[in-house]
Amino acid sequence: MFIIMLSIVSTLLSLVTNAYSVVNALLTQYGYYAILLLMTMEYASLPVPSEVILPLIGFFAAKGTFNFFSALAVVLVAGIIGMAIDYFIAYYVGKDVIYKHAARFHISKARLDEFDAWFNRNGAFAVFIARLIPVARGLISLPAGFAMMGKKKFFLYSTAGAFIWDVVLMLFGYYDLASNSVGVVLSGIAVFAVAIYVIYRLATASLKKK
Repeated sequence: MFIIMLSIVSTLLSLVTNAYSVVNALLTQYGYYAILLLMTMEYASLPVPSEVILPLIGFFAAKGTFNFFSALAVVLVAGIIGMAIDYFIAYYVGKDVIYKHAARFHISKARLDEFDAWFNRNGAFAVFIARLIPVARGLISLPAGFAMMGKKKFFLYSTAGAFIWDVVLMLFGYYDLASNSVGVVLSGIAVFAVAIYVIYRLATASLKKK
């Protein structure tokens, strides 16, 4: 088990180190434009790691390369753009397209119906919490669009969750907790752990009420 865990950590370090180098170069050369592009891509569910980008933005802000609040504003604008791309694609394409091809991916219509029912009951909560979970934070825009969730509610809860994620990770970098690739990994793990703990407590509280 220890060897497996060591292998996983080693792989993560390797991947993050490569991403760290690329993001570092882009931020250094293109500044706020790089922030806008990278974070738009991340929120549009493309494989761009905010766990690397945001701490680096905070770190550069501490050095005076960026203004912290200006950078945060750009990150939030990029987030809204990225969310909107996925949300409106799903909103106008519709879930019927997914239903039509679901069988190819061994997904039953019943399972999709169950997910729709769950999302309709927990839509706002699901969107808010998902913004605090790696990977799910980008992808949540798609089911929200398929469910035709109200636009105001979607952007309100999405932005609220995204704001927390963005600020926390930028602060990691600002206080020099992620000035290298190892720090980025540790900050990402820390935020992920906190998110899982919060979700666990909320889920437990919800079950007790039932």
